[in-house]
Amino acid sequence: MADETNTEETVVDAVAATEQPAAEAAAPEGAEGEGRRGRGRGGERGEGRGRGRGRRDDRRQREEEDDGIIEKLVHINRVSKTVKGGKRFGFAALVVVGDGSGRVGFGHGKAREVPEAISKATAAARKKMIRVPLKEGRTLHHDGKGHFGAGKVTVRTAPPGTGIIAGGPMRAVFESLGVADVVTKSVGTSNPYNMIRATFDALSSQTSPKSVAQRRGKKVADLLGRGGASEAEAEADAAAIAE
Repeated sequence: MADETNTEETVVDAVAATEQPAAEAAAPEGAEGEGRRGRGRGGERGEGRGRGRGRRDDRRQREEEDDGIIEKLVHINRVSKTVKGGKRFGFAALVVVGDGSGRVGFGHGKAREVPEAISKATAAARKKMIRVPLKEGRTLHHDGKGHFGAGKVTVRTAPPGTGIIAGGPMRAVFESLGVADVVTKSVGTSNPYNMIRATFDALSSQTSPKSVAQRRGKKVADLLGRGGASEAEAEADAAAIAE
């Protein structure tokens, strides 16, 4: 009996010893392989992407701060497309930018993600900035009207202390432009795209006495003195005019 027992124990130990190294040989390699693949794909590359994207975002933010450009997000539209596997979402962004000193622009961009759509719209707006002459650096020189599609807007000059009397997308335009006193009215559609384009149509028709005088080959005092003002008052008003 002792010999049979010893023989059975020896066989069991041999089988266990044979199975354990095989399991150890299979399991650690698989685990290490998975760990390496996980670190190689999700770890090193993922972290590398995150660090690179963070550096680019920080660099872009520093450049925007150095430029002194004011960016305002006006509207974001989400659209969905039904496909075989479900729904695909897309985003469209409308952005207004300006330097607060008479330059303003707008742009729109489309992408699958919101940040990318905003960045595209901002880049497009920076490329299409226009110069608008300002009276005393705070308001418009004269009243104006603009329209685009079904949108119609009216902009009026205002005395100091009036503030920006505008709503929705138009307020973003005047805040980015650097206007402190203005009265506006929008009639028709409330579509932000059409309202922005109508507002830019009205701003593009703005002129200053200096530009009119240069076009007509006269002095600014000559134009301002035709309303019955004296020559001294006309000269003072001409000196006070700032683009």
